[in-house]
Amino acid sequence: MSNENKRTKPDCPLIGEDGNIFHLVGIAAKTLKRNGMSTEATEMSEKVFNSGSYEEALGIIGEYVNITSVDEPSEDIGLKMG
Repeated sequence: MSNENKRTKPDCPLIGEDGNIFHLVGIAAKTLKRNGMSTEATEMSEKVFNSGSYEEALGIIGEYVNITSVDEPSEDIGLKMG
């Protein structure tokens, strides 16, 4: 990600998800797009699919989003029980 376009990385709940890399990239890309970062979503996806290993792919995803647990509450979901 280029420095002039660097923004705060959005939180992305990947820990606890199916570990299939295509699934994880889809979740991360959707998170980026929801945060107005469509260009970064495309860039991240291309880098992941051109990477040489699963570990490298996860590292690339982590450069674009903050990987969180699916069990952690998300700040952008304004749902209240009650």
